[in-house]
Amino acid sequence: MEEARKGLLGHLNMLEMEANNLELQQQELRQRGRQEELSANLQALLSKRDQLKVEIKANTSLQKMRTLLDRTGVPYERNEDVDDLEDGSDNSQLLLMMARHTQLKDLLHAHHLIGGYDVLQTRKGKGVCVSLATAYEGVYLETYNLEIDLGSNLRICRHNIPPFIPLERLVTQGNMQTDIRDFLDTLSQYLNAYAGRKQQLHLTKEIHSSVQVAESNALCTILVLMFTIPGEKAETTLCTLQYADHTQRLPTRVNIESEDTALASSPQWKKNQALLLETPLHTALVTMKKTGSIA
Repeated sequence: MEEARKGLLGHLNMLEMEANNLELQQQELRQRGRQEELSANLQALLSKRDQLKVEIKANTSLQKMRTLLDRTGVPYERNEDVDDLEDGSDNSQLLLMMARHTQLKDLLHAHHLIGGYDVLQTRKGKGVCVSLATAYEGVYLETYNLEIDLGSNLRICRHNIPPFIPLERLVTQGNMQTDIRDFLDTLSQYLNAYAGRKQQLHLTKEIHSSVQVAESNALCTILVLMFTIPGEKAETTLCTLQYADHTQRLPTRVNIESEDTALASSPQWKKNQALLLETPLHTALVTMKKTGSIA
């Protein structure tokens, strides 16, 4: 009986020891799981920290773009900070796409601010090139370019504007520093008016073989045409068109010289003079030919 009791106590003692060992193992497992959880949280925090660093760098870069846009009215497309984002990681690629999207929005905003003129960055953001296209009757003609230095004061450093366009006077008298859109609009008026007068002269030579251009200047502000007046005596008439307003495509004065001294004061030629003042040259000549005023 005593031996059976001792055997039972030994068995209970063994079970208690196994239970204690099992509890210790469970504690170790719980501790190991907690350590793994803490390690995972640490890695997540470190990843979040790196992400925030990249976002701060991207936001700083974009802020520089907006600051430059506010100061000059033109966009800043790219800088070294943005280039640093191109490390190939998914996170950086996403931030780079966000930065470029913002750049495009700023480009559109600047495009609107300066009246729809095309703008390209030059010299790594230190300058911009503004393109001014000319057109007449729906046909695009020459395109002119201005490279503007974005220093403390805006300055034109290169251009291909024709020398007879008063560019320096427009810069001096205009408000390029405070309202670049107004300056570009005025310059565009000069260029488009010149292109329109030049195109009218080209169409006149192309359409009207009976009309000879006796004289014209580079700016096309003085044109001398030679007409033949139909009749028993074919008489030659000189018509001088003067364009005093260089921002317009129509003449401000029309003068007729003919061997027939009474021609200039005749009702028909007074109508022709009014027609030339109010209608593009090549179109007015078509009407004059239909009415029999010129051969």
